[in-house]
Amino acid sequence: MIVSTEEELAALKEIGRICANTVKVMSEALEPGITTKGLDDIGRAYLESQGAESAPEFCYDFPGATCISVNEEVAHGIPGDREILPGDLVNIDVSAVKNGFFGDTGASFGVGPVAPKTSRLLRDGKRAMWLGINQVKPGAKLASIGDAIGKFAAKNRYTLVQNLASHGIGRSLHEEPKEISTWPDRSERRVMEEGQVFTIEPFLSLGAYYAEDGDEDDWTLFSMPRALTVQFEHTLVVTKNGPLILTLAEDG
Repeated sequence: MIVSTEEELAALKEIGRICANTVKVMSEALEPGITTKGLDDIGRAYLESQGAESAPEFCYDFPGATCISVNEEVAHGIPGDREILPGDLVNIDVSAVKNGFFGDTGASFGVGPVAPKTSRLLRDGKRAMWLGINQVKPGAKLASIGDAIGKFAAKNRYTLVQNLASHGIGRSLHEEPKEISTWPDRSERRVMEEGQVFTIEPFLSLGAYYAEDGDEDDWTLFSMPRALTVQFEHTLVVTKNGPLILTLAEDG
């Protein structure tokens, strides 16, 4: 999507803020003993209170309002009876729609006590995302996002999951520009346009290179090889002043 009016921008900011606040209220409820279904119920209730709908349900019939992935799960985890335990690594991914506009954001969290290597991975996963975001400006190469994140990952001896990409968003959950690599990609030749709306969501890992399907359902993706992996995600607009982040919670 290319934002062309103030009304469109206001609508994108509204749904982005709703998605971010949903992650916030869910993360505040994250504690040992809660089930992923219980956590999802909290997210659903907040979305409904804001007049928004779950995008995965709306678009794909996903069996949950949000995606909650734990430990070995990289993405698209289905909410269910799994209890969160001390030391778990939990990713909360929220996308939603309101008045025909979509937002998408996510973050990973450690449930204490957290191992030092997990704490470092969480810290650096967020740093990797911001390094990618800082490349955003009109006329810049989309490849610069993956180049910056890849350089950081290599320097700090991390790997990147290379089959889960960022994407355009706005009037639909996934649209142009499609398949934005958050790893170095020599085939990427596109440039960023002013007003363009897309996500940046690297998957930083302690050893995984790909996400693969599991055997229990048609949704949950697992790290390959198995390794702890974090994801941090924002939706943004390309402006002449750089990136405008749409998915910030009310407290920033």
